[in-house]
Amino acid sequence: MREVTKRKWRVVLDVALGLFLAFVVATGTVGSGSYWELAGGVAVVIGSTATARRYPVVSLGIALAGALAVPFPYGDHVPVWVVFVLVAMSYLAGLRMTRARPGVLIGVAVTVLGLPLALFAGPDGLGDWAAMVAILVFAGLSPWLLGRYVRVRGELARTGWRRAEEMESRQRLVAEQARLRERARIASDMHDSLGHELSLIAVRAAALEVAGGLDDTQRDAAAQLRTSAAAATERLREIIGVLREDAAPVEPVQGDPGELISRARASGLLIESTVDLAAAPPMVARAAYRVVQEALTNVAKHAPGAAVTVRVASTGARTDVSVVNAPPPAGPLPGAASGHVGLIGLRERVRLAGGTLRAGPHEGGFAVTATLPHGAAPVEPPDAAADDETREPTSARALELARRDVRRSLILAVAVPLVLFGAVLAVSGIVFLYEWNSSELPGPVYDGLRLGQSRAEVAPRLPERQRIARPVRGEPPQPPVAGVACEYYGTGRSWLDNDYAAYRLCFADGKLVAKDRFAEGAT
Repeated sequence: MREVTKRKWRVVLDVALGLFLAFVVATGTVGSGSYWELAGGVAVVIGSTATARRYPVVSLGIALAGALAVPFPYGDHVPVWVVFVLVAMSYLAGLRMTRARPGVLIGVAVTVLGLPLALFAGPDGLGDWAAMVAILVFAGLSPWLLGRYVRVRGELARTGWRRAEEMESRQRLVAEQARLRERARIASDMHDSLGHELSLIAVRAAALEVAGGLDDTQRDAAAQLRTSAAAATERLREIIGVLREDAAPVEPVQGDPGELISRARASGLLIESTVDLAAAPPMVARAAYRVVQEALTNVAKHAPGAAVTVRVASTGARTDVSVVNAPPPAGPLPGAASGHVGLIGLRERVRLAGGTLRAGPHEGGFAVTATLPHGAAPVEPPDAAADDETREPTSARALELARRDVRRSLILAVAVPLVLFGAVLAVSGIVFLYEWNSSELPGPVYDGLRLGQSRAEVAPRLPERQRIARPVRGEPPQPPVAGVACEYYGTGRSWLDNDYAAYRLCFADGKLVAKDRFAEGAT
C-alpha cells in the first residue's frame, strides 16, 4: 500500500513539473509569435518529463537537443524555457543515472554538434556561440554535476546504514558462535567425563561377568549391567550429537594424513608428499592433520589442476607442515572470493597447539606452513592489528571510498563549470581581440574615401574583416537608396575605452553612397 502511494506521488510530481515547464515555454514564446518554437518547446518538455524517471539518459538527451531545436534567436530573444528545462532535467538525470559515462557522451555529442552550428549558422555568430556555451555549461553541466553529487552523498548515507546493519548482523553471528562453542564445550565435557566413567563401568561389568565364584543370577546381572552401560554410552553419544550442531565426531580420532592425501589424489589432485608423524604427540598430530586437510581443500577450491607439494616432518622437538601449490593452469574457479574462515579456524587450532601458522601467496601459487612445537602450551592470541587475515578494515575502506566519491563529485560540481567558464572567456577574449584588431580602418584611409568611388577601388584599402562589436545606439539612418548594403569597421579606439565607435560605409550598385562615424558611450 505504501509503495502504491509513493508511485502516485511520483506521478503527481512529474505531472506538476511538466506543467510548470510547459507554462514557462508558453510564456516565453507566445509573446514573440514563434509558434514553431512553442511547438518544439512543448514537445521537448513532454518527452523529457515522460522519460525522466525510468530513462534519465533519454530525458537528458531530449533536454539537450532542445537547445538545438530553436533557430538560435539568442541575440535579441533568449529562449528562457531552454534554461529552465535543461536545469530541471540535467539535475534529475544526474540524480537518477547509475553511471556517468552515458551522460558525458550525450553532453559531448550535443556540444560538438551545437557549438559549430551556433557559430556559423546563428545570426550573431560569436554571440550565439557564447550564449550556447553558457547555456550548456551553466544550465546543463552544472545541474548535472550537482545531481551526481547529491546521488553519491545519498549513496554514502545508505552505505553507512548498510554497514551498521552488517555490524549488527555480525554481532548476532558472534553471539551465535559463542553459543555453539559453549554447546560444543558442554558436549566435550560430557564425553570426557561421563563417557570415560561409563566405559569403565562396562569394562568392570564384563570382568565381573567372567569372574569365578558367581552363580547364574549374578552373571546375568553383570551382563545386564554391561549392556546398560553400553546403551548409556550410545545414548550419550546421540545426545552429544544433538548438542554439537556441526556434527563433529566425538571420538578422539587421530586422523591419518596419508589416507587424507590418498583420497585427495583419487579426487584428481596432483600431490607429491612426504609425511612423517611418528614422533609427534597426539595433539600436534591432529593439528598437522587439520593443516593438511584445510590446505588441500583450498587448493581444490581455488587452484584446480595445480600441482601440490605436501611436507610433514617431525623431530623430537617440533613438527613442521608445509603445503605449497603451484599457480592453477586455468585460473581460479569462478564465484565468490574466499572469506578466509577456514584459515581463521585453522590458525586458532594451531595456536591452541602452541604453534604458528603462515598462509599467503608464494611464487604465483599459495603456501600454508605451520610450526608445531612438541609439548608447548597455547600461545597468546595475536593482536587484531597484526593479524593479516582478520585486520582488513573492509567496512572502513568502503566507507572511505564512498566519502572520496562524494568529495570528488563536489569538487567536479564546482571546479568543472568554473574551468569551462574560464576556458570560454579565454577563447572568447582571444577571438574578440583578433576580430577587433583585424577590423580596424585607419583614420587617414577613412578620410581619403570619396563618395561615388567603386567598391572594387575601395576594397584594397579596407580591413580583411568587419567589426562585430559595434555600437547598438547612435547609428544614423541608412541612405534611402535601393539595394544599399552597409559595412562596419573599427575606428582605432582601444577596447578598454568606455566608448564604442565605428565607421560605416554604405554601398549601392557597387558605389560608395555614404560614409559615417558614430559612437556610443561617455564621449
